[in-house]
Amino acid sequence: MSDPKPQADKVPLEGAAEDAQQDRPLEELLSEAQSKLEEQREAWLRALADAENARKRAQADISQARRYAAERTVEDLLPVMDSLEAALSAAGTDLEALRAGVEITRKQLQSAFERTGVTEVSPAPGQRFDPHRHQAMAATESDQEPNTVLTVLQKGYTLHDRVVRPALVTVAKAKAVENGAGNPISDSNLESN
Repeated sequence: MSDPKPQADKVPLEGAAEDAQQDRPLEELLSEAQSKLEEQREAWLRALADAENARKRAQADISQARRYAAERTVEDLLPVMDSLEAALSAAGTDLEALRAGVEITRKQLQSAFERTGVTEVSPAPGQRFDPHRHQAMAATESDQEPNTVLTVLQKGYTLHDRVVRPALVTVAKAKAVENGAGNPISDSNLESN
């Protein structure tokens, strides 16, 4: 029996493109690789500069937006200022005409508030006290349920959903137990030994 000759492992060829590159001089390959590297470096530097310019533009836009954020509100308030100045400059007007002018000015201001998202916080008497929207200035004994609003001392305001100023209110508290009716903490009802 004859032993079959072991076949040598064949190394696969990398392809025709590699053969073509081997025929080219090394200097040419090196210069081609360097030119591709330089192109990529320039593209990277352009992209970096574009990103920096975009960042600077965004910062400038944000700065302008902050600086002029109140512009629309000021535009809405200018007619209110004009009406107030007209009311103050009107000499010799009777009290009723002045009152009517002030009422119109108040309506203009209220309209300007509505356009900018400002709403009034004015709880009705008997409404439940809300510590997120109301600030209790006093607690008064009352027949009403404890922790309900008795009176509004000053209206509050919100801007969209954020409280700008809470409503200042007086809240109800339970009436105190009459003297001698049995204060559980008092020692006056203890028996003496």
